[in-house]
Amino acid sequence: MPDDRVALSRVAGFGRFVLANLISATGSAMAPVALAYAVIGEGGGAGSLGVVLATNTVPTVAFLLVGGVLADRMSRSRILFLGNVVAGAAQGALALAVAAGHPSTLTIACCGFVSGVASAFTAPAAQGVVPQLVPAEHLQQANAVVRLPTNAVKILGPVAGGLIVAVAGPAWALGWDAFSFLAAAVLLLGLRLAAPVKVGSAVANLRAGWSGFRTRTWLWTYTAAGTLVVAAWLAGFQLLGPLVAAEQYDGARSWGLIQGAFAGGLLLGTLVCLRWKPYRLLVVTVTTGSALFVPLAAMGLGLPFPWVLASALPAGIGLDIAVVAWTTAFQQYVPREEMGRMSSFNSVGERLAIPVGYLITALAAHTWPARSVLLVCAGLIVATTVLNLCVRDVYRVNRRATGLAA
Repeated sequence: MPDDRVALSRVAGFGRFVLANLISATGSAMAPVALAYAVIGEGGGAGSLGVVLATNTVPTVAFLLVGGVLADRMSRSRILFLGNVVAGAAQGALALAVAAGHPSTLTIACCGFVSGVASAFTAPAAQGVVPQLVPAEHLQQANAVVRLPTNAVKILGPVAGGLIVAVAGPAWALGWDAFSFLAAAVLLLGLRLAAPVKVGSAVANLRAGWSGFRTRTWLWTYTAAGTLVVAAWLAGFQLLGPLVAAEQYDGARSWGLIQGAFAGGLLLGTLVCLRWKPYRLLVVTVTTGSALFVPLAAMGLGLPFPWVLASALPAGIGLDIAVVAWTTAFQQYVPREEMGRMSSFNSVGERLAIPVGYLITALAAHTWPARSVLLVCAGLIVATTVLNLCVRDVYRVNRRATGLAA
């Protein structure tokens, strides 16, 4: 472990990339609270907030494949720079609008739309940065180090954002979010990563990317499974969790503690990944990710609050181990020149799962008790995990001692 730390500290540009992610994460952790109260301050309710969230999510899905193609044709550091500048400008305009008075839902939605487009281009580009900076034998530690400060921010950021909104108003928290994007942009520009070699047209690259995606059985089956797991988890935890906490436990206070325990688990999972180097990367990814069913089952069964609180911790640990192991496997088995497109194909299904999962779950909750729907979501995660473990290629994606995909 000390050798890994020394090796990473000597990698040119890696510290800059970690710092950029940390600064950006502070703003992103505060933004949801500020955005919600900006909408509420404008007089909007759940419908208005839903429109705002949708205008941020939809463009990300719509432009994600385009972003993946560009990430394999342009300098990834330049894409990240431009994307962060655009997102910073959008959040800055929103902060000014909120500070000037009560902005309309349309204004907030338009700024969210621009931020969503920027995210569609930065997400695929970011996936290929670490392999361009770090030697192959240190990829897992590098991925864990990148996530370590951002997971810590997830614990403190929402609290800090809530305090800022309460004391100074949402405009200040949104202003910090804008600044964090711009500060990260300056740091990322300094990476100056070389652009991949351009071969053929963008359309031809997209077709080649789809061919590469569907011929990698381990990749498309994990993507399909991940789509179902993400839909079940987010619909169960984010949508029904607060409702069950209000009905059965102590409302917002209980739900805040549950989310804090989950965020703490994410941080612990990152610490585990700094030391543990599993050989069967994809098996570990699939297995540890299934821990998300535990808090859903605990709430669905109506267990006492201490048990629900305890169940959120292993879910966070398992999820972060799964993310780091998956990222490492992806980076070792996908050639660098294809990472943008493979990442976008992998992400588009999971992004689509969010609104679809929310819609289906909301409709189901009108027919059946929320606790019953939570149990269905937990069962879906377990069943999907078992099916994914039946795929033979899952057992072939194992840690490589040295070298990346050719």
